[in-house]
Amino acid sequence: MIPFNKPHYTGNELKYIADTMSRGETAGDGYYTKLCHDLLREKYGFKKVFLTTSCTDALELAALLIDLQQGDEVIMPSFTFVSMANAFLLRGVKLIFADSNPLNPNIDADTIEALITPNTKAIVAVQYAGIACDMFKLKALADKYNIFLIEDAAQAIDSYYDGQPVGSLGHLAAFSFHETKNISCGEGGLLVINDERFIKRAEIIREKGTNRAAFFRGEVDKYSWVDIGSSFLPSEILSAFLYAQLEDIDAIQAKRLVLWNQYHDGLLGLQLSGKIKLPCLPVYATNNAHIFYFVCRDVQTRTDYINYMKANGVQTSFHFISLHNSAYYKNNHDGRSLPWVETYQDCLVRLPLFYDLQLNEINKVIELTKQYFKG
Repeated sequence: MIPFNKPHYTGNELKYIADTMSRGETAGDGYYTKLCHDLLREKYGFKKVFLTTSCTDALELAALLIDLQQGDEVIMPSFTFVSMANAFLLRGVKLIFADSNPLNPNIDADTIEALITPNTKAIVAVQYAGIACDMFKLKALADKYNIFLIEDAAQAIDSYYDGQPVGSLGHLAAFSFHETKNISCGEGGLLVINDERFIKRAEIIREKGTNRAAFFRGEVDKYSWVDIGSSFLPSEILSAFLYAQLEDIDAIQAKRLVLWNQYHDGLLGLQLSGKIKLPCLPVYATNNAHIFYFVCRDVQTRTDYINYMKANGVQTSFHFISLHNSAYYKNNHDGRSLPWVETYQDCLVRLPLFYDLQLNEINKVIELTKQYFKG
């Protein structure tokens, strides 16, 4: 079986974990956390970064920072993972789901202004498959209506929008280092702060609502409870693992792009013949090769394709189930039809893509896909 995903190890993960243990510091915010923070800030120009235990935690931290109150509204895509919705729903807000655009599963920026009300507090943009949303339009709306713009960049490490790193465009951004991502540490996340007013409070909330970090810097003589908060710090073991991955990010990205392009070139004929729709890369966005997907004509075609590939030794997968139609939230949705979300929910299929995938394996996936659609 060619698996859908397989975590990649650079070779230094265990070495750095052993070094952490020899240093006698396995709790968070130590030597390797600082190395990760420094590398990410220097490479991407982020104002401030904080490692978290997951992207979910980074999003929850973002929701706390913007002081959401019961009755506030947050606009977000329906075609995304439930972690993002939960992060804001936990603050007592109303979720306003937006449709995807016809070109790719990202939020349709042209539909957002009609959803903004006096209660709107934030827009959350998911950079699906590592491909940036139309951030120029979203930033313009955020400025016009004085609302926050938050990037869910879980899939978008090392992606760019018009030459700027994804994650540097909103007030806040969240990344994932889950084992399915390009850069991983099993479970892990990152909060990026681009608006300086949030930096000091983020440090406090992340440390259980205490000024512990200021105490260790010698800025106060003792630390105490000064705000709401939770425990968002990953251990140094996870940070050491992550640093080994971040050191190798350029090589990892280069290899994934080779694999992604192999898929694209090999399946282009099926798009030209109208059998499938390949990923669309807008002129303003780069591709970080996180996901290779295509869109089938209908749900039955996709279901049969997934079963055919499995029978021939290849694991493929659909993706998100629309949040606006979910069992938990459908009765709270305002009833609007989101046709493109439902199209991607029913018709999008993802192919195996991971660092250690071999070109001959990709060629097998391509040939089987051609055979299926020929039949």
